[in-house]
Amino acid sequence: MKPVKYLLPDTHIPHAWYNLQADFPTPLPPMVHPGTGQPITPDMLEPLFGRELIKQEFSTERWIEIPEEVRQIFAQWRCTPLYRARRLEQALDTPAKIFYKYEGVSPSGSHKTNSAIPQAYYNMIQGVKKISTETGAGQWGSALSMACSQFGLECLVYMVKVSYNQKPYRRALMETFGANVIPSPSDTTDAGRALLESNPDSTGSLGMAISEAVEVAVKNEDTKYCLGSVLNHVALHQTVIGLECITQMELADVYPDVVVGCCGGGSNFAGIAFPFIGRMLQGKEKVRAVGVEPAACPTLTKGRHAYDFGDTSHFTPLMKMFTLGSTFVPPGFHAGGLRYHGMSPMVSHVQDLGLMESISFHQLETFAAGVQFAKAEGIMPAPESTHAIAGAVKEALRCKEEGKSETILFNLSGHGHFDMQAYIDYHAGKLKNYAYPEAEIAMALAGLPPVNH
Repeated sequence: MKPVKYLLPDTHIPHAWYNLQADFPTPLPPMVHPGTGQPITPDMLEPLFGRELIKQEFSTERWIEIPEEVRQIFAQWRCTPLYRARRLEQALDTPAKIFYKYEGVSPSGSHKTNSAIPQAYYNMIQGVKKISTETGAGQWGSALSMACSQFGLECLVYMVKVSYNQKPYRRALMETFGANVIPSPSDTTDAGRALLESNPDSTGSLGMAISEAVEVAVKNEDTKYCLGSVLNHVALHQTVIGLECITQMELADVYPDVVVGCCGGGSNFAGIAFPFIGRMLQGKEKVRAVGVEPAACPTLTKGRHAYDFGDTSHFTPLMKMFTLGSTFVPPGFHAGGLRYHGMSPMVSHVQDLGLMESISFHQLETFAAGVQFAKAEGIMPAPESTHAIAGAVKEALRCKEEGKSETILFNLSGHGHFDMQAYIDYHAGKLKNYAYPEAEIAMALAGLPPVNH
């Protein structure tokens, strides 16, 4: 039986992003200044971000219009397809209906392009010439490099060193789009030099790479910083995923009982889940939202909901989020995009309000699910996306045990075509599960800033 694909014409690309902040029953805790402990004001962020992005960061409007210039570029690949995973259903022998939204059709191969394009656009119209950023596995760096090439901006990418070495093809893609890619920590910034001095063999982390990229933006007036996850405006941009899904599932005459997304910084979970959670908060259809994270970096399942820095060198404002401590360096597992010590304040607030559940899987479990999915559906998933697959499989097997025909929707956030070494290592038996580093996390959490707001 052939899979069913639900496509929409490009005229159905959303005209506005959905802002979950408008429907929260209690307000999102504000970012605060690490020195004063007082809420950050928009003007304090201007050395870092474009002005329109700062407005979106603080906005509580329900709908924010997508510029037509952004929609025109989105039309190169949006609307992205929604598939019914019939062959996976058969392989699992489950009565559940499984759907997946496939974001791997974007030019950079992942959902990250949904925020990269508007971020580059807003900086371009402000007259910014250069963009600095960080990237873990390379999906965000690839997306922003592509976006900068569309709008004539220079792009500097600090790539976490372990991923820089593991994923040379991602690096090549970024360089093809014109970006300058530097392994982090590096000797090109004060933050990087300090980190290398304390640990010359550091494999890096997203927190370290953020420190370097932020430093470059702060020290250069012609440069702004862009972030691929965590912040409110990034979660906002990603809601095109869930908004399209709502329309596509109407075509299929179904509505999800469960929505699943992998969680690192929170952008792709926000993209798939926030529009559905918003409908529930507005008194419409109920849904279970499930975030899936790596057991070696279990921010939501074992972290603390507290104010913390977004980077290792403590350049950023403090954010109320589930965190493992800003100095925690996750093990070098292959899902590099999920190796972040903190979780999006928006996603953290959703969990704190009891509007989502979170689970974790070890690396070998997620790769097994990814291979099973590839055999059934013919798409090689990114290591990050295999976490969502593992979560969906778990839900489908639960339905089998309980005899329930529920509808499960998950976000296949990107393809794994640049992650072949990870699959080579998996098939060769070289991958291993990393133990939860309790002592290291306890040490990192002990250093949380003393903020009560």
